[in-house]
Amino acid sequence: MINTKLKVLFAAALLFPLSNVSADVRTVSISELEPEGKHIRASELITHILTTYHYKKTELDDQLSSSIYKHYLENLDQNKAYFLKTDIQEFERYRFKIDDAIMRSDLSPAYDIFKRYRQRVDERITFALKAIQQDFDFSLDESYRFDRREDDWAANKADLDSLWRKRVKNDVLNLQLTKKETDEIRKTLSERYERILSSTFQLNSNDVFQSFINAYTTSIEPHTAYFSPRTSENFDISMRLSLEGIGAVLRGDNDYTQVVKVITGGPAELSGQVGADDRIVGVGQDKDGKIVDVIGWRLDDVVDLIRGPKGTTIKLEVLPKGVGPEGPSKIVTLVREKIKLEEQDASSSIIDIPESNTKIGVIDLPTFYIDFAAQAEGKKDYKSTSRDVRKLIKAMLKENIDGLIIDLRDNGGGSLSEALELTGLFIDRGPVVQTKDASGRVDINYDPEPGISYPGPLAVLVDRNSASASEIFAGAIQDYHRGIIVGEPTFGKGTVQNVIDLNRFIKENNEDHGRLKTTIAQFFRVSGGSNQFKGVIPDIIFPTAEDSSDQGERAYENALPWDQVKAAKYYPASAPIDSFVIAKKEHEKRIKENKLFQLLMDDLYLKREASDRKEIPLLESKRKAEREKILAAKKEIQNAMRAEKGLPPLKDDEDTELSSTDEESEEEDPIDILLNETAEILNDLIKPPSGEKVDTRTVNSKKPAVLNNLN
Repeated sequence: MINTKLKVLFAAALLFPLSNVSADVRTVSISELEPEGKHIRASELITHILTTYHYKKTELDDQLSSSIYKHYLENLDQNKAYFLKTDIQEFERYRFKIDDAIMRSDLSPAYDIFKRYRQRVDERITFALKAIQQDFDFSLDESYRFDRREDDWAANKADLDSLWRKRVKNDVLNLQLTKKETDEIRKTLSERYERILSSTFQLNSNDVFQSFINAYTTSIEPHTAYFSPRTSENFDISMRLSLEGIGAVLRGDNDYTQVVKVITGGPAELSGQVGADDRIVGVGQDKDGKIVDVIGWRLDDVVDLIRGPKGTTIKLEVLPKGVGPEGPSKIVTLVREKIKLEEQDASSSIIDIPESNTKIGVIDLPTFYIDFAAQAEGKKDYKSTSRDVRKLIKAMLKENIDGLIIDLRDNGGGSLSEALELTGLFIDRGPVVQTKDASGRVDINYDPEPGISYPGPLAVLVDRNSASASEIFAGAIQDYHRGIIVGEPTFGKGTVQNVIDLNRFIKENNEDHGRLKTTIAQFFRVSGGSNQFKGVIPDIIFPTAEDSSDQGERAYENALPWDQVKAAKYYPASAPIDSFVIAKKEHEKRIKENKLFQLLMDDLYLKREASDRKEIPLLESKRKAEREKILAAKKEIQNAMRAEKGLPPLKDDEDTELSSTDEESEEEDPIDILLNETAEILNDLIKPPSGEKVDTRTVNSKKPAVLNNLN
């Protein structure tokens, strides 16, 4: 039963380590796929928390039932490659009954659907293993639709057979284009398909429960999730080993393992060869180890393969972002290493603009960090974002910088207190962000220390991966008119989560009931609007943002909508916003003439075009032609960029970045086109066409700081 002290304990629930749980890798019998007592107890507690304490007030009714049903089917068969339409018609009886079943602590619908799914996977893999033995005719002009998420379910077995014949044919062609022999291709694909089957048959009762409950949680809100005992164990391991490994956050995406983000200072980031939205399709141990095909593997199993001791070598076969399933892939060799914390520190540089004799300081801020342990111990020299940035500003002011850029690209957030402290370096005093909890109470978080560390012209550079604390800082700077925001609309995460150990409330049989991450509050800007969903909209939006409408929070089906509360009492600076319009016109004129910027857009267009595809040809000549076209276009762009940097063009037999390589590039550091353009924008505000000079080193702290009217 649910612990009766829940209401008292919930507010104080924190993250506690769980006991170790070993992964169950044996084949699970069909008779074992039944809900257990611990699942029923956990579902009762989870339902109570979600319907009582979640920030989004949601009733467990027919509407939510239908959403849970839909999400559960997607969790099992997102690409509609296993279930038949007759299965779905049979399952329809559950659509509006799941809510009633949950209230009765009846989890049988989830297990009934999963058993059918397991049966269909068995049938499909059996078919694929037979199909792989045939000789395919690649002179036929037919195509394979690899993305079926928006399609209808296959009407009958014959339709699924046709789909899977093309899938196998496509897999064979992909490997054939990499010059693999027939026997090797059949062996590789046989192992791949058998792995899909064995992974499915290893899913146990805990896995089914987690998938079903997460269909429930994500039907409410995307940042709410249940962690089963095994997932909780992996979470603990990732926390303990967060400073070691390859430094990448991964997720499952259909049959692929996708890179969500790379961690600053980690081997993946430092290599410059692994990025967000890349897909890992193979993993090899040691420099000369065989690469194991991991397409179709469970995410947990891929993580287990990637995880390893510090100092050991790992090889990843990667499909870069924007490259279709047909490839080409590249091989990246990394050494598992402790992530260098100094690589996550704020760092500075100076951009000189000779035409106007202007110096623009740049502070690159990968995350909002603070050494909580050292702070708790009372150490006076503990590291933090605001402390480091204050030192960097002081040093650059001695260099007589004329303006300052805070670079928050790919900064996913971090410490809220540091977001407040950092904002306080640029405003004298006042509120920074508002927080509204599930009860509707609004608290205001203020700049903790009066005074301004930097009073001069300021720009904040953001992108679609700037989230949470980054959005709090950028939003406050924008609301106070303290600086200009440049880049792409940010991620749009304006919510607060807490992780609850369910074992704190269920004290029966010493069983592990997992954890629940739930959304408990939302952030609002001092102007009253939220960063949630919309993100921070830059004053000058780069054209790279054209494909960001379905990125970040906006891509989540059940994301909390934009909302607003009453504005806090604050005093914006009297910055001449009209000058932003002038700067925008100058920016648009400049990038039309900037060859590097246009090349960057060409590269993004190629990636966007490839990402938008849902179907690929199975005609070998057409496939080769498309592959060569992509490689030629990439090489043309790279050669043009190399020419701009004074480097010789790639040799005729030298592939582009899509090629397999284990060696470091001989190129110089790449030109940061977007950062340089941000510097030009800030320069236009410092030295507009009229030639007006701005003193960036003095400000009357009793008045709000402005961009180009400082006293």
